[in-house]
Amino acid sequence: MARQRPGTAKGVVFMTLEDETGVANIVVWKDVFDANRQLVMSGSFLVVHGQIQSESGVIHLVAKSFTDLSHLTASMKRDDPAPDPSYKPTARLVSSRDFH
Repeated sequence: MARQRPGTAKGVVFMTLEDETGVANIVVWKDVFDANRQLVMSGSFLVVHGQIQSESGVIHLVAKSFTDLSHLTASMKRDDPAPDPSYKPTARLVSSRDFH
């Protein structure tokens, strides 16, 4: 999750949330942010309730409220198996280069 609160946005917070289906752009007006500040700033697993808007092919959700489900993350299990600790990559790693 990413949050941005540009100084020129008059208190509007822009969030980007991601799940297995893709990325969602969230607009949080100042009054909604003020009422939900603790959740927005500390939640790691949020449900956003609001209204979807689409303009010129850009889709975003205007938040009205939030539900914090962060407490559930500890009980979630991965569907894929844990990586094998004995796995050794066969490809040669290439050093990064600084082009500046």
